[in-house]
Amino acid sequence: MDATHPCPCGRGEPYGACCLPLHDGAAAPTAERLMRSRYSAFALGLGDYLLSTWDPSTRPDSLELDPTIAWRRLFVEAVEAGGPFDREGRVTFTAVARTPGGRLEQRERSSFSRAEDGRWVYVDGEEPA
Repeated sequence: MDATHPCPCGRGEPYGACCLPLHDGAAAPTAERLMRSRYSAFALGLGDYLLSTWDPSTRPDSLELDPTIAWRRLFVEAVEAGGPFDREGRVTFTAVARTPGGRLEQRERSSFSRAEDGRWVYVDGEEPA
């Protein structure tokens, strides 16, 4: 993706000033920013980034992204903790995609924690009540 295009995460910034630095190795300052960068990684097919930002205790051995899913929009509904001085955080979101079969919505309450090196990592997610 061109760095001047709008970032897929929906923050309203160009990709080059938003998720690209995280995809290139910069640490996310908050759990929400990590979640948004992971959504952008799904949208852009960056499976290695998704695995590298996943907690080793819950990370799968491999990840196969479905190329027929086109992620279109992200709605962040709630953020609990996950700030620069927190150890854990949760982000509830809805991601909207197009598939060959039509519209897809994925709603999740994701959990994040700080790894030993201080970086945020995705732990797991559940369908919110």
